[in-house]
Amino acid sequence: MSFTDPFTICIVTLVGLSLIGLPIGHSMIAASIVYLWLAGLDMGTAAEQLLNSMFTSYTMLAVPLFILAAEFMNSGSMTTRILHFANALVGRFRGGLAQVNVLQSLLFAGMSGSALADAAGMGKMMTRLMTQDGKYPKSFAAALTAVTSVVAPILPPSIPMVIYALVSNASIGFLFLAGILPGLLISFVQMVLVAWMARRNNYPVEAPVPLKKLPGITIRAFPALMLPVVLIVGLRGGVMTPTEAAAVAAGYALFVSVVIYRDIKWKEFYFSLQSAARTTTSIGMLIAAALVFNYVVTIENIPNAVSSFLLQYDLNPVTFLIMVNLILLLLGAVLEGSTIILIFVPVLVPTAQALGVDMVHFGVVVVFNTMIGLVTPPYGLLLFVVQRITGATMGSILKDTMPFLIGLLGSLAAVTFIPDLVLFVPRLFGYTG
Repeated sequence: MSFTDPFTICIVTLVGLSLIGLPIGHSMIAASIVYLWLAGLDMGTAAEQLLNSMFTSYTMLAVPLFILAAEFMNSGSMTTRILHFANALVGRFRGGLAQVNVLQSLLFAGMSGSALADAAGMGKMMTRLMTQDGKYPKSFAAALTAVTSVVAPILPPSIPMVIYALVSNASIGFLFLAGILPGLLISFVQMVLVAWMARRNNYPVEAPVPLKKLPGITIRAFPALMLPVVLIVGLRGGVMTPTEAAAVAAGYALFVSVVIYRDIKWKEFYFSLQSAARTTTSIGMLIAAALVFNYVVTIENIPNAVSSFLLQYDLNPVTFLIMVNLILLLLGAVLEGSTIILIFVPVLVPTAQALGVDMVHFGVVVVFNTMIGLVTPPYGLLLFVVQRITGATMGSILKDTMPFLIGLLGSLAAVTFIPDLVLFVPRLFGYTG
């Protein structure tokens, strides 16, 4: 490949613009236009690909709708009721608030679909509760909030899995089901680690919620807890498509908040729409830019070239997945998860298919890797979010993150090498992969 080759100049442009601070979405569009110009192609193709890809993808409509559902829950009291329910279950144990942090992330994950939404929403509330009166060090509260937020995109609904389905043609419904056991595994490992650290550091025991109050707390939280159940039953019962399920999620969250809990007024409704629109615009710009850049990658026949290069080494599915894990973990340290899925995963999919790797299993492995990247320095977007929330130093946060990062890597190994852990639930609902 020559340094004057259009694709080489395209990559240099992409990296250069990113390094000087231009958003990655804008950098990809600019680099793609430079490629089209140097290759003598119609530069209007960039706009054509952007518009065609965005407006003809019914699947993509699920992303803003899931975001809107999360905003409605945050604006009302759904998230607070989930927190009270989690506290009633595990708050009585040593390190109870830390255990509540893990459990609320597991419960809230079935509603937000976004690690950042979890950390910025319920995570902000949890760090405040954990650090008030000096109960827990700020660094520990921040680290725990960051790592527990990782579970959100693993469990259904998951925005990264919707994006993965877009580039791989895998079933969104089965991807959602495939994330259930891995998500439960992540939370279980984190709760074990919290229990061990709580005893070692003598973290406080909270006043237990009387058992006689548990039924009332459960009833008040029940409508909020039913959202993921409604989605899974609707999807696997054939009642709705994934995009329709996203619309149902937003409608259900609004109905519960307005009619049952009665805590969203016109003002909160407006701000929810406004916030969802801002988030959707940010994600949509990234997806649109990646689709244009993927057109350039397709013209250069990069996926097939990479597939041929990898297959010449006589890889088997296990060695391929090990290599993919290493690549994605390294990329996750410097790039945002959606960027990785949109740019790099389409290059790996042909090889995975040629080796017989199940696309649903592969999707969970990919998303898991990109979520670990959110708590891996130097990029670690979740680490920066919790640092801003708590004010703890990054060094102390990283130190407290390490045991949980080891737990996440152990869980990733289990998900990678035991496909049945991922595919067990989808097969119960008719998946034949």
